[in-house]
Amino acid sequence: MLYLKRKIDNFLASWKTDTDRKPIIVKGPRQVGKTESVNRFAALNYQSVIYINFVEEPKYKTITADGYKAKDIVKNISRLDPSKRFIPNETLIFFDELQEFPEITTALKFFKLDGSFDVICSGSMLGINYKRIESNSVGYKTDYEMSSLDFEEFLWAKGYDDSFTEDMLEHMKQLIPFNQAEMNVCSSLFLDFCILGGMPAVIREYIEKDTFEGSTAIQKQLLTDYKEDIRKYAEGMDQTRILNVFNHIPIQLAKDNKKFQISKVANGARFRDYRGCIEWLKDSAMINVCYCLNFPELPLQGNYVDTNYKIYFADSGLLVAMLDDEAQEDLRANRNLGVYKGALYENIVAEALVKAGYRLYYYKKENSTLEQDFFVRTANSLIPIEVKANNGAAKSLRALINSDHYADISFGIKLTGGNIGYADHIYTYPYFCAFLLKRCLASQ
Repeated sequence: MLYLKRKIDNFLASWKTDTDRKPIIVKGPRQVGKTESVNRFAALNYQSVIYINFVEEPKYKTITADGYKAKDIVKNISRLDPSKRFIPNETLIFFDELQEFPEITTALKFFKLDGSFDVICSGSMLGINYKRIESNSVGYKTDYEMSSLDFEEFLWAKGYDDSFTEDMLEHMKQLIPFNQAEMNVCSSLFLDFCILGGMPAVIREYIEKDTFEGSTAIQKQLLTDYKEDIRKYAEGMDQTRILNVFNHIPIQLAKDNKKFQISKVANGARFRDYRGCIEWLKDSAMINVCYCLNFPELPLQGNYVDTNYKIYFADSGLLVAMLDDEAQEDLRANRNLGVYKGALYENIVAEALVKAGYRLYYYKKENSTLEQDFFVRTANSLIPIEVKANNGAAKSLRALINSDHYADISFGIKLTGGNIGYADHIYTYPYFCAFLLKRCLASQ
């Protein structure tokens, strides 16, 4: 099976060289490639790999019966399967589907203190009470959050090396417009990525067949799997409420006012009944929540209204899968990202910002047309970002930059379908550059 190179590969290779390495917990939504990446790393780096999947083999939930010390757990694993070989300093123990048996994280402290075996845990965030895991293993683990492929990883899958990305970054830093050939190639690749999303199963099918054939069916199956997980891991009444929120995201993104309104989710729906549902979906990494700032100024942390937000899918492929059949056909046949009133553009940029390490914030001034899609920050500046479905005027962006009321804002960024440019303190970049914004800003 085609292996898709991922950013976790370098992280794991670096971790292996650290003589003081701690057990790792690889978190993330289901089917983003966690198990595949860890298994590949394990096969390349260890004489013995002990793979335990708590969903497929629930019998291993008994391995802590004698306590959480490394030697007791190793002994109990050996009792259940005497063929497993524990070679000191040459063995990786991989506990998969952690959400089924979070108690195992209590053992991470003892494996670290013992030092004979490397340990990696992996699991989807569904159903995990992460605060409990944190208290079980605080100080004795390293976290790694994995998502579906970002655009850079998609470029790797298509055969482009790091020099391709570095060249894009240099264009941004030097404000050198792309030539027409570069624009055509990058725009075409990015459109394909937008239509597919970043789920490995979808990307792999597309790479192997060099066509969108089959991608819709895989996306729809992933959507079904996600909804089944909600039913499996969410408790009681919340299942229905969480599903209601999940199903309403595309509907509300399609509106001009993209603020998520709980009152539209169900008759008589009230925020206090649904607050936990938004948190559940956020913690599961199915969605990205973009909070409304109280005022566009630094610092951002704490400067937002936690009851006022927009919701985006963490992977745009899920949004595509939820479009009606006609919209999907238009998207694939005509590569028309405007089929959903700009919702796809915003979702794709939100996804790129989160995967680059940003939190999401927007601003809408009460009793005013002033509204800004996103904000990011550097050490000293607050930077508004406008996502334009066309290359029209950015009135709110200009107002924020030119007004004396917003002292932390000195320039802005506009993402469009057009080329690189700069005028009136506004940097314009093509959408396909969104994944590089953090690296570009860090160099200024």
